[in-house]
Amino acid sequence: MMDFLAHLEWWHWWVLAAVLAAVETFMPGAVAIWFAASALVVGALLLLVAIPWQLQLVLFGVLGVVAILVYRRHARRQPETSVQPALNRRGLEHLGQELELIEPIEHGSGKVRAGDTVWKVSGPDAPAGARVRVTGADGTVLQVEPVQQGRA
Repeated sequence: MMDFLAHLEWWHWWVLAAVLAAVETFMPGAVAIWFAASALVVGALLLLVAIPWQLQLVLFGVLGVVAILVYRRHARRQPETSVQPALNRRGLEHLGQELELIEPIEHGSGKVRAGDTVWKVSGPDAPAGARVRVTGADGTVLQVEPVQQGRA
C-alpha cells in the first residue's frame, strides 16, 4: 500500500475524481462531488509540480472539507426557490378560486369540479350549484367558504 501511495500520479487523482462524481450521481448529498473537485485540483497540481504523497493526501482532505463547508455556508444563505411551489400539493393550486359545487355540502362534506378533477370539499353546508371559494387544502380535501351572492 505504501508503495502505491508513494507513486501516486496525476491520473490516479483524476480517476478518483471521476469515481467520486459517479458516486454523487447515484447518491446525491453534495459531499462526494466536492471531494471529486479536490481530487481534480490535486491531480492538476501534480501536473505542475512534484508533491510528496503525504502532502497530496492532506491537500485532498483539506480541500474537500473546505469546499463542503463553503458550499454549505453558501447554500444556507441562498434558500431554494421553486417555479412551482405547489408541486405535489395540488390542492393549493386552487387557493382563492371560486368553484361551483357539483354535490351539496352536507355535514361539512361535498364535491366540486376544478378543471378535469372532482375534489372533495369541507365547509359549511351549501346546496349543489352554489359558488364557493377555496380557502385552503388538507391533503386531497379543499376547504371552502360560500361566496356572497352580491360579490364577484
